[in-house]
Amino acid sequence: MDDPRVRLVTPPPLPACWCGKQFACAVLARLAKKPILCFLDADVCLQPDGAARLAAALRSSGSALMSGFPQQVTVTALEQLLLPLMHFVLLGFLPLNRMRKSLHPAFGAGCGQLLAVDREAYRKAGGHEAIRESRHDGLTLPRAFRLAGFRTDLCDATTLASCRMYRNAREVFSGLLKNATEGLGAPKIIGPFTTLLLLGQIMPAALIVYFWSHRVSTPLLMAAVLSATSSYLPRIVSAFRFRQPLAAALLHPVAILLLLGIQWVALVRMIVGVPAGWKGRAYLTPVARRSGHELNKLRP
Repeated sequence: MDDPRVRLVTPPPLPACWCGKQFACAVLARLAKKPILCFLDADVCLQPDGAARLAAALRSSGSALMSGFPQQVTVTALEQLLLPLMHFVLLGFLPLNRMRKSLHPAFGAGCGQLLAVDREAYRKAGGHEAIRESRHDGLTLPRAFRLAGFRTDLCDATTLASCRMYRNAREVFSGLLKNATEGLGAPKIIGPFTTLLLLGQIMPAALIVYFWSHRVSTPLLMAAVLSATSSYLPRIVSAFRFRQPLAAALLHPVAILLLLGIQWVALVRMIVGVPAGWKGRAYLTPVARRSGHELNKLRP
């Protein structure tokens, strides 16, 4: 490379039981010398001062890990419909004040597209080796830091960087499927979240249609309208705040229904042992991999 400040490193072969991204990050982290490490996906475009501002946010927060969602560039219909739900789920279900006061791993959250960490805390937390099997470092790395006793935080990275994460419907589905079971699609939480989202985000709109067509009493119709307004409001606010398509936000109940469908498909695939495919690799979940290993030991 022409720029002496940038060095291209070829990693060694991928070891067993490692996700490719986590291994690459671990290799680069061992080579880095600065006190702050910044991890960003290859499709993330930083603003000229983006890394400096993220590092400043890390230091001013007193945390050991700072993350944020870059502006999500969405072009195709499914991108516009589903990808803004990352902000909706995060801001709708993560209590930020409690997250900042507590070290509980359940409050650990971030975006794997853009992370800045204190190098020494990263080492003590086990770094990417601690999450080597994970495909969802945006969740698992902050939780590893919290398990090691370090604070993590979130910032608005809309003006720091941008990212075109997926480019067509197939990539959207594949990308969301690959890490669903480490997020909303995790076996322990998918049931409660499905109930919450169905009742709070889909049913109000469905009730408006039903009440309107069946000419029910005005108070019931108004109650449904109020409920639907409450469910739409966070998505509409996010559309303006994070530069998301407003037209897609108006289809919010449809987006939630599609998101839930993807989570359940991912869970079923995990249960039956179907690997998650991404970037030419097939990844079994840790549970499925261990089960297969035990089965192989029993075979003659």
